[in-house]
Amino acid sequence: MCGVIGVFGDAVTRQSTILRMVIALESRGPDDSGIWVDYDAGLGLGHRRLSILDLSRSGHQPMHSPCGRYVLVYNGEIYNHNAIRQELESKGGAFAWRGHSDTEVLLAALRHWGIQGALERLNGMFAFALWDRTEQTLFLARDRMGEKPLYYGRNGDTLLFGSELKALSAHPDWRGEVDRGALALMLRYNHVPSPWSIYRGIYKLPAAHYLAVRDKGRHVGEPVCYWNLANIAIDGARGAVGEPDVLAEELDSLLSDSVGRRMMADVPLGAFLSGGFDSTMVVSQMQAQSARPVRTFSIGNAYAEYDEAHHAAAVASHLGTDHTELYVTPEDAQAVIPLLPRMFDEPFADSSQIPTYLVSELARRDVTVALSGDGGDELFGGYNRHVVGSEVWRRVNRLPAALRRFLGGGIGTLSQRDLQRWKSRLPPRMQAPNLELKLEKLGKALGAADGFEFYRSLRSHWKAPERMVLGVSEQREHGGSVDRLSELPGLREQMMLLDMLTYLPDDILTKVDRASMAVSLEARVPLLDHRLVEFAWQVPTEYKVRDGQGKWLFRKVLDRYVPRSLMERPKQGFGIPIEHWLRGPLRDWAESLLEERRLVNEGFFDPAPIRKAWSQHLSGQGRNQHNLWCVLMFQAWLDEQRSVVGTIS
Repeated sequence: MCGVIGVFGDAVTRQSTILRMVIALESRGPDDSGIWVDYDAGLGLGHRRLSILDLSRSGHQPMHSPCGRYVLVYNGEIYNHNAIRQELESKGGAFAWRGHSDTEVLLAALRHWGIQGALERLNGMFAFALWDRTEQTLFLARDRMGEKPLYYGRNGDTLLFGSELKALSAHPDWRGEVDRGALALMLRYNHVPSPWSIYRGIYKLPAAHYLAVRDKGRHVGEPVCYWNLANIAIDGARGAVGEPDVLAEELDSLLSDSVGRRMMADVPLGAFLSGGFDSTMVVSQMQAQSARPVRTFSIGNAYAEYDEAHHAAAVASHLGTDHTELYVTPEDAQAVIPLLPRMFDEPFADSSQIPTYLVSELARRDVTVALSGDGGDELFGGYNRHVVGSEVWRRVNRLPAALRRFLGGGIGTLSQRDLQRWKSRLPPRMQAPNLELKLEKLGKALGAADGFEFYRSLRSHWKAPERMVLGVSEQREHGGSVDRLSELPGLREQMMLLDMLTYLPDDILTKVDRASMAVSLEARVPLLDHRLVEFAWQVPTEYKVRDGQGKWLFRKVLDRYVPRSLMERPKQGFGIPIEHWLRGPLRDWAESLLEERRLVNEGFFDPAPIRKAWSQHLSGQGRNQHNLWCVLMFQAWLDEQRSVVGTIS
């Protein structure tokens, strides 16, 4: 795991500039660093290394091909690099390998097959830049699911790119202007969705894409998709067939292989274990392939509705792992908040970022690599919107829109006490944490014009953020919508695809990458092996959502490893009690960031809806913590940027 940066332009590229940008990514690679400048081309490349495979100098980057034509900087892991090495050797070419790093294999694959051919063969997480000195062309590429980040964009006459925005802003000529349309999207989704960033003119390279840059950085080509998830989903759903037992056997085999590949490391390795289905599956597969107890890590806290540590401990005891848990105090968690703006580089408001950082910090004390269970909900229909939301829409969509709005409005008028009373009457297995909040959100979504609008409403925090952000003239949609959504069988499948294209890379994987890399920990996500993704779309939907539960086939496989009695409980998010903290120990901090005069002077927001939401939250008339957290994370980020790079507009 590493960090990459680059500068490409007409101006003289200085080694001191590249070094300054590389230093900004130190936490991504504390073990080694390197820079290289092609003065004639106006190109500079930099790299930070967290040594995982081949700890020797033979894995040093920037790496040059033996012929001298290509130069590579690369962040990630190629899990099938041994197979690719063997395939290259079988071609009969002369390969004088310097070591056993996957970087060297990636560079050889790019030389032999070209950018498209190499990318189609890779199984891994990665972002890289390849310089072709003969063609004077720079290629930027990102992995299929978006596990590893890559930003790029012009700053004056210079193209900048890198693993994190802090590296770009370290350039001495950096000028950052807030993209107000991206800010409005951030208030809706709690993150800035691809392909945008918070800065105007700076973009995220979309997952499963590459692009070419020529003419000394003046010509930046359109991103090219080399693995089309929408096509895979549509084609797979159309032909989805199979018997449950056969599919379960195939899924078990794929999971075993994917996890086994991601256990490859020359450094200590472990796993995050929350006790939920996904992390339990990953750890079960790890322990089945390990001769010694697997190191597992979990975080607990004092708020029962957010605490899964005792579930994780029970799973760890059953599987026989070497388990470490840490119960953090509110003070421990709150101490992370000042670190978030620098950690995430752009406003990011998924509050589970805090426990994700804490569990990463805990794991890093003993291991350098940790496997994570993210992705199972997106692949196998595990979110409430997949299970309940799509069924509700199927039923209410038959009603006139006016009646749907009336019903939704009725739910919206229920007090928090009414919602909690309604929740208490449900069977215990249905009393999921924060169910009343989910019901309130569902009520607001009932008036949607169509299924896509229904999905967007369920995903939204602020419902009309373009009206709150000053200077936004029109509503911008997220970049993950696809023209072929209607070709999927129904809304459930459409939601799952949209989650894979948007929520997964831009929220979940961003959170895991930044939080883990902040402590120099490599996080690997075996459930997002592209073969598993392709397989999941070939599984009939009725084997994903069945009998009112998501992930039915996934659970069927997990039953082979862990008793169902350990797993049967309502779905629980990986969160923290932000609601309570904003009324208590974080109140003064929040008030200073949301102060009306400050909001007016900064000129980004209309203060009225923000102050209203804050007042309602403090009085207990509303639970607006998630909406407010979006604004607070932007405000805290704004303070950080001013202190680091000066005034931004």
